[in-house]
Amino acid sequence: MSRLMIPALAALLVAGATGASADTVGADWMPIGQVIQKAEAAGYTLISEIEADDGHWEGQGMKDGRPMKFTADPRTGAILSEKPGK
Repeated sequence: MSRLMIPALAALLVAGATGASADTVGADWMPIGQVIQKAEAAGYTLISEIEADDGHWEGQGMKDGRPMKFTADPRTGAILSEKPGK
């Protein structure tokens, strides 16, 4: 498991423990570890949060030295949209 995966998985577990309003992961969804790999391949680093929400994966990380938020296709892990984050 990569060092970048650990914070993302920890954030997911914390979100679930605190009752965040994330959706349920579908049976045909790509596993979170593979989604993180796809995001890294798309240029993301330091992925700090990723969760199921509104029928897709949503995450945060750094891209090109800037904090960004992204959404990913639940079945392929392809980045669907991205915008500046905090």
